[in-house]
Parts: sequence; structure tokens; C-alpha cells
Amino acid sequence: MTAEILNKARKYCTYQERSQQELRDKLYELGLYKKDVEQVIAAMVEEGYLNEERFAIAYAGGKFRVKQWGKVKIKLALKQKRVSDYCVKKALAQIPDKDYEDALQKVIAAQSKKITEKNILKKNYKIAQYVIGKGFEPDLVWDVITNI
Repeated sequence: MTAEILNKARKYCTYQERSQQELRDKLYELGLYKKDVEQVIAAMVEEGYLNEERFAIAYAGGKFRVKQWGKVKIKLALKQKRVSDYCVKKALAQIPDKDYEDALQKVIAAQSKKITEKNILKKNYKIAQYVIGKGFEPDLVWDVITNI
């Protein structure tokens, strides 16, 4: 394990929060072997450059605020990045319920304006499909749609 590899890993982790899997993939791209990869990851965790919980919270918050993703989609994305269940739960708990409901209503209202369907049932179905696709829970989506 060379100082050059450690410096590359530090730069990679300093630029933005990373999951352990993202760093692992990057190190394999650089041609490192499993033993060396795990040593670099251990060093990055020790030095504080890599923190799975911090990554999960930042990732979830960003996807929610910027892309208006729902908790289901955020959870799946974090799972894809091989983040632990504990960190996923902690990250999703950081999203305030009030903000989540407001975002859901905002996404539904915006989509409602875009869809020109005359039949109200078909329109509601199309809205629900879109919003559920953004990762919001189906029962929550239908509750909001039926109350509008």
C-alpha cells in the first residue's frame, strides 16, 4: 500500500461523501488487490475520511431535497451502495415528517398541472404512478390524492 494510493483515496473521499463500496470500486479500478483495498478502506475509516453513517445521511438528505425522491427510492439507492440497514434507518429518520408530506403534496400538485387527462380516475392513476415512481409510499400517495 503506497502513499500515492492513500493520497488518491483521500482526494476521492474529500471531494464528496463516499460509501465504502464506492471507494472499494474505485480502488479496484486502480488495479489494487483485495487485501490492499481493505487496508486502504480501514485507513480511510480510521482517519475519518470515510464514514458510512455520515454518507447515508448526506445522500438521503440530498436526494430528498434536490431530486424530491421518496423514502422508498432513497432506501433502494442506499441498499445498492451496500450501506448497512442501521445507517439507512438513521438516514431516513433524518428527513422530517412535515417536510416529507409537504414535498409529497408539492410533487403531486406539480404533476397534476402537467397531466391533461379529462377523466379524473385516469388522471389520478397517472399522477399516482409518477409519484410512486419517485419513491413515495403508495398508501401515502393515494391518501393525499383522494383528499385533494
